Amino acid sequence: MKVFTTLLCTLLICISIQNCSSVKVLDSWKKNNDISKIKENSFLVVARTDNQQARIAFENEIVKQMNENGFKATASFAKFGSIKPNAPKTEEGQKQLQEILKAEGFDGVVLTVMKDYQESTRVQQDGGYYAGGNYYGYYPRYYGGFYGYYYNPVSYHTIGNYVPQTTTTSTSRLYVLETTIYNLKESGENQLIAVVTSQLDNPKSASTIASEYVKKITASLK
Repeated sequence: MKVFTTLLCTLLICISIQNCSSVKVLDSWKKNNDISKIKENSFLVVARTDNQQARIAFENEIVKQMNENGFKATASFAKFGSIKPNAPKTEEGQKQLQEILKAEGFDGVVLTVMKDYQESTRVQQDGGYYAGGNYYGYYPRYYGGFYGYYYNPVSYHTIGNYVPQTTTTSTSRLYVLETTIYNLKESGENQLIAVVTSQLDNPKSASTIASEYVKKITASLK
C-alpha cells in the first residue's frame, strides 16, 4: 500500500504543471487488494489533449516524478509521436493500440484527462466620484466666531478630490482533472487500479503547489 500511495502522490502532484491557489479532491477510488506488484510494471504515460505543448509538458513531468520514485514510465509523445490521444476511437484503432502496447512491453498505463473547464470573467469599476474635502485639519481654528468661520473657505461646500474611474477585469479559471491508473497484466475491469478526480481553482504557477497537492491527495487515499 505504501508503494501505491507513493505512486499516486507523485502522479497526481504532476496533474497540474502550474500552481493552484486551491486544490480540492472531489472523489477518489483505489483497489483494496495488494497492488504493490505494480512497482515492476512498465507504464505508458498519456495526457489526453489536442494541445501538443500541454501534452508534452504533462507527460514529461509525470514521467520524471515516476522515474525518480522508482517506477518505469515512458511518455507517449516520445514513444508514439504519431498517435493522437484525443482522436475519435474505433474498434480497429483499439486493437492496434493493444498490439502496440504488448509489442513494446507496456503493461501499465497512466491516463490524465481534463474532465471539465469553467471560466468566468468579473468586471469591477472603481472611482468616478469625489472623495472627501479640499481642506483638512482646520477644526477648531475657524469655529471660534461666526464671522470668522462664515467667511472662511472651509465653511463653503467643497466637492473634494476627484477619484478617476478605473475598470478592473479578472478571469477565474476552474479545472477538473482525472487521473486513472491501469494494470494491463490483469484483464477487463480488473485492470483499473485507481481513479482520482481533482478540482484546480485558478492555477497560476508551479513553485508552491507541491505541498498542498500532496497533502490533499494523500489524505484522500488513506
